[in-house]
Amino acid sequence: MVSAKPHRPIGPRALPVPALLVSGLALPAMAQAAPATLNTGDTAWMIVATLLVLMMTLPGLALFYAGMVRSKNVLSVLIQCFAITALVSVLWVIYGYSLVFDTTGMEKGVVNFNSFVGGLDKAFLKGLTLDSLVLAVPESVFIVFQMTFAIITPALIVGAFAERMKFSALLVFMTLWFTFVYAPIAHMVWSGDGGLMWDWGVLDFAGGTVVHINAGIAGLVAAIVLGKRKGYPTTAMPPHNLGYTVIGASLLWVGWFGFNAGSAVAANGTAGMAMLVTQVATAAAALSWMGAEWLIHRKASVLGIVSGAVAGLVAITPASGTAGPIGALAIGASAGLICFVFSTSIKRSLGYDDSLDVFGVHAIGGIVGAILTGVFAAPALGGFGTVTDIGAQVWIQAKGVGFTVIYTAVATLVILKAIQWTMGLRVSEEAESEGLDIALHNERGYNL
Repeated sequence: MVSAKPHRPIGPRALPVPALLVSGLALPAMAQAAPATLNTGDTAWMIVATLLVLMMTLPGLALFYAGMVRSKNVLSVLIQCFAITALVSVLWVIYGYSLVFDTTGMEKGVVNFNSFVGGLDKAFLKGLTLDSLVLAVPESVFIVFQMTFAIITPALIVGAFAERMKFSALLVFMTLWFTFVYAPIAHMVWSGDGGLMWDWGVLDFAGGTVVHINAGIAGLVAAIVLGKRKGYPTTAMPPHNLGYTVIGASLLWVGWFGFNAGSAVAANGTAGMAMLVTQVATAAAALSWMGAEWLIHRKASVLGIVSGAVAGLVAITPASGTAGPIGALAIGASAGLICFVFSTSIKRSLGYDDSLDVFGVHAIGGIVGAILTGVFAAPALGGFGTVTDIGAQVWIQAKGVGFTVIYTAVATLVILKAIQWTMGLRVSEEAESEGLDIALHNERGYNL
């Protein structure tokens, strides 16, 4: 994303985009700087990066998840991802962008209401013009780029409760979750001076905390509140089409370059390094997960290697603006192994039904990446950050992780319980047995 990335090195940390130049107006920290000017190269790259991130949800994540559910639920997952994309796009314009990036009332070192969430000064994109700039790109491009992050985060949660939530409940849940969980966490991490976790010094270049830990913890809470699928774990529920899943994972891998390298908000060296470490970490995690599975089960699976790749993509996300290639290898290999353990043995021992391993891959991968960001951002370990005290930075990262886990878990639980008590969350047993495609949408994925 924007705030914790070294776009323009100024002092010990880079200033976030909102603290730089917006709409061509110099804010106090940059009062002596020349007015921002449009850079066509940066703009072209950001348009491409935005499309890549949108592709991660449609069709990437949609296919990735659709292939892993049973054939009677394939359309339900596809429409959920599609509907979330449309819903969040509208909410982002109405108030989401403002809740995340409005910095009114914020002051470095001062904790107040605006440290937790932005105001509504930018509601309905008030003040946006053709000439509005964020750094050297049109603010309109920046708005859509950030919108794609806001879209994929709630869409990730779908995998945790796949095959059992009412579609109407899903739409209400996603609206409330986006408003009261995603927007505040994004604001606290990325809004700049005065933002709670920004002032703590939490490093999150592209969304390990804001996107993956946030979605993964919400997914775990949702899976527990809704309860296990009918027949789980005694009834076999294998993926119905791993071909879809491989295609989806491949699109996620390609799209993730927009996610991470695009977070530099420029076509520069930071974007190039983010691209390199993203590739390296993903490959390392895929091999790590595959190797662990091969060692234990004596066979390597397609689902295993693609799950490992996604775990690597998740883990490198917060570190992609500060880690070097060797750090990326370590982060990726660690994530592949740890996420494998959580998605298999620990999941079985605890007994929760996280349908498509959102917690095991996204929350755990995000936590691994967030903590190791504090290690491999250090130049002493080949990083490109300004970390000189690794222990202190790891503590800051851990504090950010802990706050996010607690806030997200509590807020998600409250939202789910409110919906459960009013309109209900789960489909009937009959609908679950028949399949959500027919029961909720009156369509079949396959007419044979």
